[in-house]
Amino acid sequence: MSEIAPTFISELYPEELSELLGLKPFQGRQLFQWIHRKKVFDVDEMTSLSKELRARLKDGYSINRLEPFRSSYSEKTETRKSLMKLADGETVETVCIPAEKRHTFCVSSQVGCAVKCTFCATGESGYARNLSAGEIVEQVLHFMSDETGVMDDDRKPNIVYMGMGEPFHNYDAVIRSIRLLMHEEGMQLGARRITVSTAGDVKGIERFTDEDWQVRLSVSLHAANDTLRDELVPMNRKYNLERLMGSIHNYIEKTGRQMTFEWTLLQDVNDSIEIADELVDLIGDMKAHVNLIPCNPVSGLGYKPPTPSVSRAFRNHLERRGVLSTLRLERGQDIDAACGQLRRRTLTT
Repeated sequence: MSEIAPTFISELYPEELSELLGLKPFQGRQLFQWIHRKKVFDVDEMTSLSKELRARLKDGYSINRLEPFRSSYSEKTETRKSLMKLADGETVETVCIPAEKRHTFCVSSQVGCAVKCTFCATGESGYARNLSAGEIVEQVLHFMSDETGVMDDDRKPNIVYMGMGEPFHNYDAVIRSIRLLMHEEGMQLGARRITVSTAGDVKGIERFTDEDWQVRLSVSLHAANDTLRDELVPMNRKYNLERLMGSIHNYIEKTGRQMTFEWTLLQDVNDSIEIADELVDLIGDMKAHVNLIPCNPVSGLGYKPPTPSVSRAFRNHLERRGVLSTLRLERGQDIDAACGQLRRRTLTT
């Protein structure tokens, strides 16, 4: 199972822990369970491990590489964002979005992003590096731990790879992190509660199509013609809409799953009824759902969310023309919860 060369204890499968540390199989499972099921990073608290093993772990291995550095909390929506400091001093963001039935954790896959969508704060701060699978998983473990008080019951969260970075530009680490989150000795998250969102990396979609699981896929679309999408999502210049939609049709045909499109509503840019018609024509009769997200304004980028009435009109027009859609509530504008804003503000202060 060693498709990559992991360096963090938190990104090793039980059998890999046993091999690395010279343990019996049951000991590797115990250590894995302490981290991924019990969310314990303090070796001294891993009481089922032998004293000798705990001493070895303390002397030679660092289990937790993420340190909460700065956080923000919305009293209005209870949205919570954490800026996490990594071992090398870089930072990434993770957001917890509460709901009545289930929380959603929005995790990052890269430090920064090279895609540079024009309305996104993450690209403004540049790309630094990929995250390891352990650094991705530990974002989830952070919000699942007792210390944050976020999860006060046994319900499991939804996970969306929709934070900083393009997940398919860090494909192997993202896939490993998902398998760790779903591992039977760990959190046992269901595949359908995990969504990977891409800006349209066709090669990644093709690889993802061949994965043997039911993890969900979404595509951040934002425009239904190449001229506008070239402007908003520079990746479109490499993979235009014809090629992108071809890979999506292939995904649906092979997997039988519904496609989700993310559409950030930008005032006077992509919120008109005419553009809604373009989107309907692009989707056609494919099995799809559109998430409409009024943009969170980012200082210096010049984009604003449409008025609530315009947003509703856009959604209603899609529905009238037979496209399933959801207009998301605006969350976290009061705490700069849009992707990359907290890190961007930190880098400039």
